[in-house]
Amino acid sequence: MADGFVLYFTVYCPAPAISCFLSTRLASLHQAQLPRLFAEGLISVDGQIASANQVLAVGQQVVVSLPDHYEESVDTQWRKLWENDEILALVKPHLLPVSRTTRNLYNTLISLVRRQTAYEDAHLLHRLDTETAGIILLAKNKAADKKWKPRLDQLISKKIYHAWVEGMPEWDELSCECDLSEKISSPIRSQMYVVDQAELDLYPKPKQSKTLFRVLRREEGQSLIECELITGRKHQIRAHLAHLGHPIIGDKIYSKGGKYYLKRLESQLGKADFAELGSEYQMLTAVRVEINPDGQPVTIRIE
Repeated sequence: MADGFVLYFTVYCPAPAISCFLSTRLASLHQAQLPRLFAEGLISVDGQIASANQVLAVGQQVVVSLPDHYEESVDTQWRKLWENDEILALVKPHLLPVSRTTRNLYNTLISLVRRQTAYEDAHLLHRLDTETAGIILLAKNKAADKKWKPRLDQLISKKIYHAWVEGMPEWDELSCECDLSEKISSPIRSQMYVVDQAELDLYPKPKQSKTLFRVLRREEGQSLIECELITGRKHQIRAHLAHLGHPIIGDKIYSKGGKYYLKRLESQLGKADFAELGSEYQMLTAVRVEINPDGQPVTIRIE
């Protein structure tokens, strides 16, 4: 097969013609290219060039080469921590988007799960930032998504994150409770700010937020902080820690004054940039989630 971006699919259920199998798994752009891909031998089954009307059997491996497609290289090694009949708890690596972005169409968590498991109709129950790693919950199918997404506050009783931050806080434990909002005229549109009560007109949609922090370790100018979300606002942990003077290491928006987020809009960041940031990604990981599916308490953690 030709070089290019390559997609790998495992067949988990008997399927009709491979063309039908792929038509529901490819983006519309590549669905339209299926006749050409078959004609050029860019689709194979178990290592053999496939024909459009070929019937698939359980366990077969389908490989599709897309020679004109490019995606940024990301860590695709997600892993399963826990599951029941309706819900999957997975570990997402840093820098893997949870869903489609301008840079990644197929190498996203939800696309990988749909390609690599029997849950081709899996849905995200909540989200993690692309650069944040850790535990994330998925519904195995549309019915489970419809059941649990409106009841997410009932399903998830606790979320715990670990963050490596700049500096060494003078406090051991702290509760940060304030309003968060985007800010009019902010150079970074997506940035969240702790609302300044003296300038309320600058903050269009303030929302109450609360995070509990506990210092776990201090090491030569950096610290490991346990963060418990009491509310779940956009960028809450990141904005709170930056406001406290201890931004997360590698955070392109909330550390170094947002300099490297703005620079990345114009060009790629290099080794010197990441050296100043301290990491290629923000060092924030969701390490523990406590859930109550149908009244059965479950603690899911990264050991």
